[in-house]
Amino acid sequence: MSKEIKNISIIGLGLIGGSIAKALKNSNNNFFISAFDKEDVLLTALHDKVIDKSLKSIDDALDSDLIFLCLPLEQNLIAFKELAPKIFRNTILTDVSGIKLAFQNEWNSIKSKGFYIGGHPMAGKEKGGYENSDPLLFENSVYIVTEDLNKVSEFNEFKNIIELLGANILFIPAKQHDVIAASVSHLPQLLAVTLVNTASLKTDDYNFLDLAAGGFRDLTRIASSDFNIWDEVIRKNKNQIIAAIDEFSYELDNVKKWISQNNSDKLSKYFDDARKSRDEIPKNSKGFITPIYDIFIFVKDEPGVISKISTRLYEANINIKDIELLKIREGTGGTFRLSFASKDIAEKAKALLENIGFKFKDH
Repeated sequence: MSKEIKNISIIGLGLIGGSIAKALKNSNNNFFISAFDKEDVLLTALHDKVIDKSLKSIDDALDSDLIFLCLPLEQNLIAFKELAPKIFRNTILTDVSGIKLAFQNEWNSIKSKGFYIGGHPMAGKEKGGYENSDPLLFENSVYIVTEDLNKVSEFNEFKNIIELLGANILFIPAKQHDVIAASVSHLPQLLAVTLVNTASLKTDDYNFLDLAAGGFRDLTRIASSDFNIWDEVIRKNKNQIIAAIDEFSYELDNVKKWISQNNSDKLSKYFDDARKSRDEIPKNSKGFITPIYDIFIFVKDEPGVISKISTRLYEANINIKDIELLKIREGTGGTFRLSFASKDIAEKAKALLENIGFKFKDH
């Protein structure tokens, strides 16, 4: 028989923790929500009526039915090691970190009266912090959990909580999660960084990147990510990332061999296999790599037009993730691609710019 969850604690009221709190408060289920964070963040959340109580320490969360750990990865692990052995019978402890096996291994090494369910919500924004949290952040997103919630009756209430966030639950065991993440998120990040650094060559006459076109930019967009975000992830998922790099090296060696042998048949099949596999990638779901959403705007060749676009979006607190001039005809104008962190932001930007006279193209 599952225990009814009414008392929820959230350790870390940043983008994810704040969004969880707001979504649960908006659900009209009368949850009592406590939170631990910096004092100014807690005061703001209390004022917004997003939480009902501020916690002075993470141990104060132990009286809760459900505890969300929503701190950065290293801090989440520290908090996990502190709380996991202490949680009471039927209490559920969960985290939202992008690495799962480190938590599962720690859980397996201790004795606890409660339950642990690893979680990884596939949702986010370019800007973090409580001030950017959103009750609709998880709407129609995938929420990975490391336990099969349908097989354990005690997890029914937790399943209901995640569904209240608007998310779709996907069960992936911890080790498999990290293997997948290494291949589809961590390896691409490292490849993008490596590709940019490999192509960043200069001679007396040429800067190679001056000739890098849209395809190269698309391949390497994520190379601009902050290393501080990736440092913890790389260290905690080191073995799986190294295995993914080894597998990639094997594949690249095959390509090198086929090119050396002028083996067009092998290369042709390799290209065809890649095309078929890529066509199977879901187009409208959120994955491990946060997608970038584009709009294509026609801009007249006249002074101040770019400033007009950026100023209008700045006034609406909309951040342009990337901008690229695709085509231009002097004296007439050109098409710019503007990229944003979410579909909703892209659509809002498009509407704002249409209202001041700009026209858009379909691509």
